[in-house]
Amino acid sequence: MTNQRTMQTNPAVSHEYYVQTYGGGKTIIDGVKQLPLKTWLTEDGDFGEILRLTEQGEMAEFPGFKPRQINRSQLLPNTVKAWHFHFNQDEVWYVPAGTQLLVGLWDIRANSSTKDQTQRIVLGGAAPSLLYIPKGVAHGAANFSGQPVALFYFVSQQFNPDQPDENRVPWNALPDFWQPERD
Repeated sequence: MTNQRTMQTNPAVSHEYYVQTYGGGKTIIDGVKQLPLKTWLTEDGDFGEILRLTEQGEMAEFPGFKPRQINRSQLLPNTVKAWHFHFNQDEVWYVPAGTQLLVGLWDIRANSSTKDQTQRIVLGGAAPSLLYIPKGVAHGAANFSGQPVALFYFVSQQFNPDQPDENRVPWNALPDFWQPERD
């Protein structure tokens, strides 16, 4: 389908306008997977599954991933929690419907096919999903809403405060990354 533009625009804004893109063409970091979740609407509310476990204790949605701990974090309004990464731990993130976070991913793995690439994903909102983040991919989140947002994350290793696999990079190591896109 072609986009026919027959209307003339004001010359003062002609050089200012652009067409927003929807999906496709965005960087996808190797190993990162996003799985949309189904929600069933009912007359008295809704129902949605977050995950299923196989009899072997793996997440059915991500074969090979066995959650060893489930955590909850809360991001206050207008905050950024970034960057951190793990040498030994994979994660799956979930943000409940009705709230949303901007998730940032940065591939800092030396031998990755997407080394140094970044990716921005919105979690939650009207289309909840699970986000698989492999070890070695730095990640964080920003809350641009006016309300606290809960982030639930399933991890493949139990947290050990004596030997934490929690490695940090300054939140502003990528200038302007955490600035919201404005239209």
